[in-house]
Parts: sequence; structure tokens; C-alpha cells
Amino acid sequence: MRKKHIILTAVLILALALAACTPQPTEGGAAPSAPAPAETVQAEEENTAAEFDASSKLPTEQTIAAQDGVYALLDFTDEQEKEFAQKGLLAAPDELELKDDTGKVVWSQKAYDFLDAEAPDTANPSLWRNAQLNHLYGLFEVADGVYQVRGYDMTNITFIEGDTGWIVFDPLMSTECSAAAKALVDETLGERPVTGIVMSHPHVDHYGGIKGIITEEQAADIPIIVPEGFHEHAVSENVYAGNAMGRRAGYQYGTILEPGEAGSLSIGIGMGQSKGTVSYITPNDTITKTGETRTVDGVEMEFQMTPGTEAPAEMNTWFPQKNALWLAENCTGTLHNLYTLRGAEVRDGNAWAEYIMEAITRYGDKAEVVFQAHNWPHWGNDFINEYMQNTAAMYKFINDQTLMYLNQGYTSDEISNMIQLPEALEKNWYTRQYYGTVAHNSKAVYQKYMGWYDANPVNLNPLAPSDSAQKYVEYLGDTEEVLRKAKEDFDNGEYQWVAEITNVLVFADPGNEQARYLCADALEQLAYQAESGTWRNAYLSGAKELRDGTTNDPDKKANASADLQRAMTPDMMFDQMGILLDANAAQDLNLKINFNITDEEPYLVTVDSGVLLYQKGAQADDADATLTLPRAAMFAILAKDAEQQKQNITIEGDRDVIGKLTEHMVTYDFFFNIVEP
Repeated sequence: MRKKHIILTAVLILALALAACTPQPTEGGAAPSAPAPAETVQAEEENTAAEFDASSKLPTEQTIAAQDGVYALLDFTDEQEKEFAQKGLLAAPDELELKDDTGKVVWSQKAYDFLDAEAPDTANPSLWRNAQLNHLYGLFEVADGVYQVRGYDMTNITFIEGDTGWIVFDPLMSTECSAAAKALVDETLGERPVTGIVMSHPHVDHYGGIKGIITEEQAADIPIIVPEGFHEHAVSENVYAGNAMGRRAGYQYGTILEPGEAGSLSIGIGMGQSKGTVSYITPNDTITKTGETRTVDGVEMEFQMTPGTEAPAEMNTWFPQKNALWLAENCTGTLHNLYTLRGAEVRDGNAWAEYIMEAITRYGDKAEVVFQAHNWPHWGNDFINEYMQNTAAMYKFINDQTLMYLNQGYTSDEISNMIQLPEALEKNWYTRQYYGTVAHNSKAVYQKYMGWYDANPVNLNPLAPSDSAQKYVEYLGDTEEVLRKAKEDFDNGEYQWVAEITNVLVFADPGNEQARYLCADALEQLAYQAESGTWRNAYLSGAKELRDGTTNDPDKKANASADLQRAMTPDMMFDQMGILLDANAAQDLNLKINFNITDEEPYLVTVDSGVLLYQKGAQADDADATLTLPRAAMFAILAKDAEQQKQNITIEGDRDVIGKLTEHMVTYDFFFNIVEP
């Protein structure tokens, strides 16, 4: 029986049960029932109010039992990963807390000092152990001439010693963090210039700190090497969908939470997201195929393209002089994401496995160390080959088994509840589910091949969540009785169901505090049990906003990169204009505008019934207006900055054309609701 059918059946049974015990009206419409004694009603109301409140709760006996089960499953005496995480430490400050120019803390390992203890019942002991290893920070030697600063941001920054300077891999997310890492290298190993930069893929934590180690002027004289498609995907992730992705990232990375035994821990690939200044410098050297080589400052590098794996554009790097393999984010010592909770393009688990196996074929017989952008390196040729093969097997398993199940007619939700790693893979510390999970990765495979639709026509066009929630409540009848039953299920440890049913009540009536608090309590217990750091953060973030209301603290907002926006091409900016334009509101708007961009090719923009289209290299004689402007002035249109428009744009024709174009362009509210309508 399908999971949705089971849930609907349960809801209907509950509704019928409530109906059966509810007095029915007479023909005249009056309910023939005697009122309950006033003292009984008052006692029940007081009891309900006493059950649910906004406070954080202790782990239940079911949660404690679940933590005990983790100890029974895994070998906590195996400390190989800890030995790798500690190996090669050269220097580290006694205390690490980084601030920006205003004094705001942008990164802190000090906040996680509570990790120097045994795992509490509020944390999955496996995740706690991972957090302890990610709490190790400082400058580490990976191989002769290869160094990493780890624990200074979500990502590692790697320094490869050249003849005269450093080739830097993946310069972190925030400039304050990368500058501090470079200062530690300078202090420990001697000051040297940056002579090259390699950015393995276009996620912001791998490029955002670039201006902490070089300036725009210095960048003009050194290679900045990236895989093909880097620039385009950096924009599409961080601009086109940037607002929603940034808000959702707050849940994934726990940016609205405080670190603590009952708060945020490691996310499996680091301690979380830094909150400093995000920068961008346009790359000047692009790798297009596997086997391409570069020699920078005397260091030989061979690149392996791995598109569609952890990012749409990504690459590994082989150092033949050092028998060292940089694996970018393709092997990270944990199960990664085929779908990331913040939102992104679905990744190809089959290709991911194939590229790892290709790396084994090309470099496996020679590699003495593998290292990457998160977590710690792994040494020893035999171990490396086993580590890489097991990592490939993990993604291949999820891909193939999901396809096996979906071809038998199972749906995405069913498969995610059925699929489980083989025991041999499940017991490896480096294949544990600290970041991605088997459950949500299987849904990614389903989405990649089948899309969102499960073939049940009932689900072709379901009601909006608030509308369906109101109908559920209408059918259920007595919400107090639903809460009473939900509390019984909570006491029995059925936290997922309790979260689901109480969230229905919240979407029907966001002011129902009792439903909000019980839903938060259920999410909190799910968080305590979660091995995935991102699941823990998501559960706790949902619980926090149910108890306190949606966060509206500007310090919790993801930092946008003005540098990245300035690097947008005209095509990208026209795409962004189209995204911002509310076509339904502007459906009567029809325009033709010639854009005479003085430092680029001309464009013709056509607005057809509120839909913005553009043609590169075209102009129209019958255009409503011709705008003459430099590329940078297009930002004044996007920002609706009338003063900058007046100063930098010359208009021939309809003088009001920009106002007409921008009238129905929306602005985004960053802190939109997630766990309530």
C-alpha cells in the first residue's frame, strides 16, 4: 500500500472515529448532548495548556534508546579517521574566533569548545564524533610542499608550494577567513606571494574568500583556473535562485541557531557557514577536458573533469611530482548530497561513481595521499583505493537501487523509506550520513529520472498546503482531540507522524500555539537523533521558528556577493530582469527596447504580454526607445535606481520606458515563511 494512501486512510479513520463519538444533530439542527461539567472542561483545557509550551525539551526515553543503538551499530574504538584528521598539524592558535571590520563574529571555533566531552543525549553520538574531528583546526602538512588550513571556514584552503609562491586551491567562503588562513601560513612557513589559484567548482564556499588572499590587480597577473561552466553556474546558483537558496541555506547550515549540545553541531563537511564578506574575481583560465595540464610556478597539474557530480562544473587535480590527488568534493569522508537541502540542480549519482572509478584507473596505482575541500586527507595506497571504491559504491548503490525500485512501481516517498546501505558500507566511518542521507539522495535519483510526479492522477495538481490543511481540519473536526492523540503518539516516540499531523494544524491556523509547540517538540527529538548535521539543523531551525516566529534578524541573512553580480554578462542580467518581472501583473505590458551597450554588443529586448525576451546583436527600427549605456549601468535598472539611471543612461524615444519595464519587477523578502504558511 502506498505511503500516502496509508496516511490518508489513517486521517479518515481518525475523522470517522471523531465523528462516531461526536453527538449528531437532530432534524432541527440541535446537538442532543448534555454539556460536560464546567470543572471537567476547565481541567482538560489546563492539562492541554500545561502539555505544550515554547521551551526546548530534554531527550525522551525513545531518543536515548536511539542514541544507544548507534553505539551498538558502530565501532567507536576505530580511530583511523581521527588519526588522519590530526596528522601533520604544524600550527594552530589556542583560540579561533574571526571578526569583520565592524566587530561582528564571522567564524568561531571557540563556540564549539563544548565538544571536548562525551556525546550528550541531545546528539547522535556518530555526528558528535564527526563534529569533534571538524573542531580540529590549524595548518596541516599533507605531503611535501602541500599544506592545508582546516577549520577556518566550512571549506579547507590548500597551499601548494611553487618555485616562488603558493598555488591556492579553493580560497574559502569569506575574505576574513581566507585572510586569517593566509596569515597563519605566512607566520608558520614564511611569507610568499600567491602565484596561481585553482577553484574546483562554483559553490560559494570555494571562491568567496578570494579577495582575502589577492586583489583584483594581482589577479590580472596570475592564472585563476576553473572547470568549464564555472562562471555561468556560479551566477545561476547565487543570483537567479539566490534569495530562496540563501534562506533555505539558513536551515541547512544552522545559521539561525546557536552552537551547543542541543543546538548546531558539525554539518558533516565542516562546522557550518561563515558569515563574512563574499567576493568574486572572474576566472581567466578554463579547463575543458580530462587530461589537460598546467604548470604553474614549477608545479605540474593534470586535471580530471567531473561535471554533474557534486557540482555541474567540477574537476579533480593530479600532482604527478607528489603522487597526490586532489578530489575536490567528489570524495569527502562522508556521504555527500545528490540533492542538497538548500536547493540546487540534482546531481548524477551514476556519473559520480563513474568519475571516482575513472580517477582510480588513472591515478590509483600511484596515489600516496588523497585530499579534498572538506574534512581531512587519507594516506596509504591500499587504503586510498578502498576508500575511493567504497565511496563510488555508495553513490552507485543509491542510483541503481532507486531505479530498481521505481521500475517496480514504488514512489519516491516509498523508496526513501525502503532503501538502506549494505552493512559493509554502513559501518565505514567515511561513508556515514553526516551531510547527505540515503533517504533524500534516493529522492534525488527519482527526481532525476522521473520528476516530481508519481503517476497517481490525484497528485497531478494538489491543493496548496494551506487549503488542504483547512480541509483536513474541517474533516477531522475537533483539533483538541487531534492534539490529544498526537501527544499520545509523541509519548510513544512517533515523532515524524506527530510533526506531520501537527504541521497540518499549523498550516490551517498559524495561530494555533499548541500545535506549533507540539510540532516543535517532535522536530526537536528528530534533530537529537539525526546523524546528518544538515537534517539536525533543519529540524532545529523549524522548531525554533515554530516557537519564536520566523527569524527576521539581518545578521542571520546570507551575504550576497556584489562582486559576483558585477561579473554578470548582459545575457545574465536580462535573464535576471525576466525573473524579477511579475508577468501576471504585467500581462498587458508590450515593449520593444534597443539596448545600445557601449562596452558590449547591442541587444533587442522585447516584452511580450509581460514576458521578457532578448536577442543578442539585434536592433529594431520600430523600438519604443533606444537606451545607450555601459554594461554596469544595467544594474541601475535592476535596482530601480532612478538617479543612477538618469546619470548613466541616454534615452531616445519613450522617456518613461524604463519605468514601464521596472514597474512590475518584484523585490524579495529574504525571511519568508517555511514551517508555516
